[in-house]
Amino acid sequence: MKLSRKQFGLGIVAAGLGTGMMSRHDRTRARETPSSPTNLPTTPAGAHQATHFFTNSAFEYVMLISLGRAYHQGGNIGKVLYVIRQIEDGNFESAYHAVMAAGDEARAMAEGSARGGHVESARQAYLWAQNFYDSATYFADGTGDPSRITTAWQLLDACWLRAIALFDPPIEQVSIPYEGTALRGVYFRGKSTAEKRPLLILVNGSDGSPLDMWMQGGAGAVARGYDCLTFEGPGQGYALWKQGLTFRPDWEHVITPVVDFALSRAGVDPRRIAIQGISQGGYWVPRAVAFEKRIAAAIADPGVVDVSTSWTAPLPPPMLELLKAGRKEEFDGYMTQMLDPVTKAALVFRMRPYGATSYYDAFRASMDYRLMDVIGQIECPMLITEPVNEAFWPGQSRRLYDLLTCPKTLVPFSASDGADLHCEPKGYGLRDLRVFNWLDATLR
Repeated sequence: MKLSRKQFGLGIVAAGLGTGMMSRHDRTRARETPSSPTNLPTTPAGAHQATHFFTNSAFEYVMLISLGRAYHQGGNIGKVLYVIRQIEDGNFESAYHAVMAAGDEARAMAEGSARGGHVESARQAYLWAQNFYDSATYFADGTGDPSRITTAWQLLDACWLRAIALFDPPIEQVSIPYEGTALRGVYFRGKSTAEKRPLLILVNGSDGSPLDMWMQGGAGAVARGYDCLTFEGPGQGYALWKQGLTFRPDWEHVITPVVDFALSRAGVDPRRIAIQGISQGGYWVPRAVAFEKRIAAAIADPGVVDVSTSWTAPLPPPMLELLKAGRKEEFDGYMTQMLDPVTKAALVFRMRPYGATSYYDAFRASMDYRLMDVIGQIECPMLITEPVNEAFWPGQSRRLYDLLTCPKTLVPFSASDGADLHCEPKGYGLRDLRVFNWLDATLR
């Protein structure tokens, strides 16, 4: 089989990769100049009904997240808007330098406040710095300098570790025994005087940071009297960068040690342990609770039945045939030949947590992340979010809801709510309200 560039197609890579990430205008222009995509790794395809800042939907999405974090003191809106104006649409160098400079500025303010004994000011400024450094990790690979993502992650991580000691009560760093090693985690103490408190275990996605766990569950939970436990599992954050642990589909083998650890904590009510997964965690959490029966309630934001669709759906039919036929050499050969440098960098970003260096191996690995064989084993009540304009796994929240036989609730989020898009980046307050109202009632 010989595949032409036209057959290969501009939308070669899944949502979050390749020119499929562009706006309509960008895609039209790319048809004329296919070697100049303006995409960004691991962010949604152009599903926005309207844009506020960038025609490049990837840049738009990352900066909407940055703005949304202001709800839980993760940024100053005015500063984020100023940084947005410094970014040239689709220009990775421009974006990386703008957010890194803002992160450095916020970190300097945090350090100065800490030296002066201004604890709350330092805590907030460290959150602002993390917000910008986290954005930088999404722009880094697109600059073509592989060292930049490491630099951004290290600064992000350092600011997180400095910030957690400044919370009241301090966020406790913990170590969770796991298969001959330990997973790094943190424990958030809820604002409750009860001797035994409900616990929410927070599971991150494929590329989130600990800051996301505070913004998308931790802050809301603590304010409502829940304790929270989160961790960096295989392929995530510290486990990936420092321990060399990569993704695994059988997440129950990760969650069971986490539950064991949780039950060793004196303040945890063993009858009221819940779990939440965001982004790709919307696959890992249902998978885990199919086996781990000590969990009383589960949340998937969004629901993910088959992770691989975000990789395979836009493949041209001949490439999909090569993948299914196991023709690794040909598949990798066409990908190497046909992909532009920016899209190759994007794939490196997505392949890294799978521990794969071969395109074929990464695409095949994603096909192991499917729930169909275990959905019937899920017994605990589940809440599944269904945001409009979900771009990674469109339709899968509804599909998971329909397949579940346990008590289940599907919670929509709309553009009129200000909470559409993957993981509701503009609507953390409304998300907290709906998720925790359900969780309060379920664990009562």
